[in-house]
Amino acid sequence: MDRILLAHGSGGRLSHDLIEDIFLPYFTASALAKLDDAAVVEPIGAPLQKGQLELSHSGRVAFTTDSYVVKPLFFNGGDIGRLAVCGTVNDLAMVGAMPLYLSAGFIIEEGLELHVLREVVASMRASAQEAGVEIVAGDTKVVEKGGADQLFINTAGLGLVPQGVDISASNARPGDVVIVSGATGDHGIAVLSEREGLAFKTELESDVAPLNHLVAAMMHTSSHIHVLRDPTRGGLGTSLNEIAQQSQVGIAIEEHRIPVHDGVRAACEMLGYDPLYVANEGKLVAVIGREDVDQILEAMRAHPYAEEAAIIGEVTAEPRGKVLLRTGIGGTRVVDMLAGEMLPRIC
Repeated sequence: MDRILLAHGSGGRLSHDLIEDIFLPYFTASALAKLDDAAVVEPIGAPLQKGQLELSHSGRVAFTTDSYVVKPLFFNGGDIGRLAVCGTVNDLAMVGAMPLYLSAGFIIEEGLELHVLREVVASMRASAQEAGVEIVAGDTKVVEKGGADQLFINTAGLGLVPQGVDISASNARPGDVVIVSGATGDHGIAVLSEREGLAFKTELESDVAPLNHLVAAMMHTSSHIHVLRDPTRGGLGTSLNEIAQQSQVGIAIEEHRIPVHDGVRAACEMLGYDPLYVANEGKLVAVIGREDVDQILEAMRAHPYAEEAAIIGEVTAEPRGKVLLRTGIGGTRVVDMLAGEMLPRIC
């Protein structure tokens, strides 16, 4: 009998198979079928009036939801509360939306110390203030000891999409340039090192951060941003595959151009991991028109969360749905979608 595996939550191939085989046959909304980080939808029924929600500039809203199950709850550079707020804010930003409101649902295991919950909630407030969003609704459930692992958080987010903005993983075009906003793999390795008590010469810190202000600066600079994606579960390699498959294009990247911090690289070499598949929580991948590359890079590098932004490749017509990596020794290999669960419970 087939059963759910941990790998079904990896964000890789088994996650995609689960979505394709189980969820999409039953949940048939066209906005969901695009499989972007957030759904962009038209308001249902009569237009909303000023004083309730101002939608006159566009009429489109972005909506997303996510659940967070990171272990441990606190790690170098962040915690489950900051992760929950930033992750949902970033999913809205990846479709070009201006995040406005979040909800927060807590599933708490009996026995959790109150000071732990208080620290998590304080971190959520600070992260929401940084992003410029409000937490306006919530829910709390307590389950018996052993019914959860300390604390799970679900967040949903609502944002507005400016008029004329159409950013989607299905919009990459041959000739576009692929940019990553900074070094890859920081979050996954930071969480793993905290969980397993691993000590490295270089301190490893999660990159978890809200990226909506960075995206706003990019959009102010250029109207030729075709795709944005935050490479969380499954890492950069999986996100690039999602873009290539949804846009039915090829993507060619160069290994020496991909920024990876020395500590992350050393940890991956020691543990047998590939940085391309390690999770991030404060990075984005952008696919943009070639005409605006210089302006976009300048705007990104002026932002504290994208000082290491780099061009890593380009979009090609062929092979469709595939990502190719030019290695440091001059060879070429296929970067496939992550198949299994490399680092469980990281977001």
